[in-house]
Amino acid sequence: MPDGHKPADYALDVRNLRTAFPTDAGTIAVVDDVSLAIRPRETLAVVGESGSGKTMTFLSVLGLTPPPGKIVGGEVLFGGRDLTKLSAEELRDIRGPGIAMVFQDPLTALNPVFTIGAQIVEVIRAHRPVGVGEARAQAIELLERVHIPDPARLIDNYPHQLSGGMRQRTLIAMAIALRPKLLIADEPTTALDVTVQAQILELLAELRAEDDMGMVLITHDLGLVAKYADRMAVMYAGRVVEYCEIHEGFAAARHPYTHSLLRSIPRLDGPAGEDLAAIEGQPPNLEALPPGCAFRPRCFLGSDRADCAAERPALLPTGSDAHLSACLHWGELAAGGGR
Repeated sequence: MPDGHKPADYALDVRNLRTAFPTDAGTIAVVDDVSLAIRPRETLAVVGESGSGKTMTFLSVLGLTPPPGKIVGGEVLFGGRDLTKLSAEELRDIRGPGIAMVFQDPLTALNPVFTIGAQIVEVIRAHRPVGVGEARAQAIELLERVHIPDPARLIDNYPHQLSGGMRQRTLIAMAIALRPKLLIADEPTTALDVTVQAQILELLAELRAEDDMGMVLITHDLGLVAKYADRMAVMYAGRVVEYCEIHEGFAAARHPYTHSLLRSIPRLDGPAGEDLAAIEGQPPNLEALPPGCAFRPRCFLGSDRADCAAERPALLPTGSDAHLSACLHWGELAAGGGR
């Protein structure tokens, strides 16, 4: 994070967060010294391949780390409090009215034996002293806000009776039911067709503006975030390797991993039939990371450089505090050295 920033400037301020799991090979850090922050009314895109630590970072933020994993270091500052120091009951009071999360798969996130209305009503009544009738009326209003047609009728449907897009809208309705200050959307367009993906992202942008929320958009697809995010954090092997304004990341990536991700996106202005550029090798095994930079075995800049093998690069400014990179040779990318 830039030096000198103040917690009051941010809706959420994560500092040096570290989450670890015990394994037969020893303790493995799946979130490794992660620092990032979200300003009010902005969208931060958190991108990277599966297993890079994106979702686990924000499960840790919410106190939902699956056992036997646990937070072993760092701070999560929200509303002037460090969430890592709160009890389970105090965290439950924050989840919903403070921070809410839209989980990745609505078919598994929604309970199949209850109607969608009953599930939204449960969320409302868990935090507000309202009767069932009033909570049901609020649930109908929420379904209308997320553009579900005929909400007064569909409120009594079960999840399996809805399309994938409508199930995702239902999860979003549950997440915004208590008007949170921060909304975390974890791969909100997974398994949806392209048209519905655009509708869901437009909906999230609309709700963010209406409710003055900060938003985190977790995704593996950089192509989705250019229009909807203000800044991005690129994660690899449990660490943030690039952190910048969204337009700077797309125009002038300062980490070879980000550069490689961008080259894998189809371009409308590219030659017809052009092959997409794949990232060589496999995502890293956290139990057996290479010495130095974790991306080194797949990197087109430093795969055989001694300094890259000797030192794990820190996330540092690349000419300004607004653009950070964890690469010793980011200057070569800035000079046009990307393939």
